Amino acid sequence: MPKIEFFRHSLGDDEKKSVMACLDGLFLTTGATVATFEDQFARYLEAPFCVALNSCTAALHLALLALDIGPGDEVITTPMTFIATATAILHTGACPVFVDVDPETGLIDPERIVSAITSRTRAILPVHLYGHMCDMKKIAAIALKHDLAIVEDAAHCLEGEREGIRPGQLSDIACFSFYATKSITSGEGGAIVCRERRYAERIRSLRQHGMSREAADRYSETYHHWDMLECGWKYNMDNIQAALLLPQLDGIEAQWLKRKERHEYYEKGLELLSEVRRPRIAANTKHGFHLYTIWVEPDLRDTVLTHLSSHGVGVAVNYRAIHLLTFLKTRFGYSRGIYPGAELIGDSTISLPFYPDIPRHDIDLVIDILGEVLRCPELD
Repeated sequence: MPKIEFFRHSLGDDEKKSVMACLDGLFLTTGATVATFEDQFARYLEAPFCVALNSCTAALHLALLALDIGPGDEVITTPMTFIATATAILHTGACPVFVDVDPETGLIDPERIVSAITSRTRAILPVHLYGHMCDMKKIAAIALKHDLAIVEDAAHCLEGEREGIRPGQLSDIACFSFYATKSITSGEGGAIVCRERRYAERIRSLRQHGMSREAADRYSETYHHWDMLECGWKYNMDNIQAALLLPQLDGIEAQWLKRKERHEYYEKGLELLSEVRRPRIAANTKHGFHLYTIWVEPDLRDTVLTHLSSHGVGVAVNYRAIHLLTFLKTRFGYSRGIYPGAELIGDSTISLPFYPDIPRHDIDLVIDILGEVLRCPELD
């Protein structure tokens, strides 16, 4: 039976050489290599400031803290996301307030945001799902009118653009992931970009326990004392992670073009499978093509997942509606039916094997196996 991997990374000799150069140097923790990455990553996104961290979860958490969001506050977000979007809010002591999604895209519905705003609302946290940017112009207008901050969860959307807007350009802080399956990866890792120095400086301190000086800053011929300015976390990126990332920056667009071609190949191959729905992509949008996700009838979804897996096809579910997961459901008393758009997508979703170099014949095989079970669901 052929094995079709869900994802394979593209790291190679350039990344190995970069890491070896780091290992031959003095600093393994946060130092000059991280600073170089921050500078180049900010330049790619046309952002004034970047702070590198050890995950996108850390980025979301510290972004909210930098905006002074905490106990008693509410942050509006979407239930159609990875759990870290909500847990980052909870880690600050604030409360996530979910609003439903557009059933054709899976993205947070700006029209529903307005009705969820209360006197306790402090921020909006949109999620650019699958690589598809939310309508940031509408969200930014709402935030401006109601004096709210915006933190973008752009974990899927490094390359994305919508109506000429890129991540970080209409928000206070945008957060990115360098997890193993992301466009550029260090295995684990994340970063924020922002337009205001005060946010970058506070996040830079918070990523290292709230200390006034990092290890590289303290290293000199004359010892310099440091202070603890506030209670922070151990969220810093190290030089080894940054060394892995640096060679990948020049290839972001080339890798995106490969994913775009594979996405189009999937789309063409699935045209004859009427049982398959795909998320709609808004006009005037550059999709990040992070995942290739389909939607099937909820009563068939798990049968399809089992059939694909049993035939050697790597699959995932991105995502189940998170308000129905045990912890959030129990803590906040959520029940099925309150966010029907997100629930339908969560019950229908299957993410298929997808990465820049996935062979076309693997895609053909995935489509054939998918067709078998959709047309004869009794197979399983």
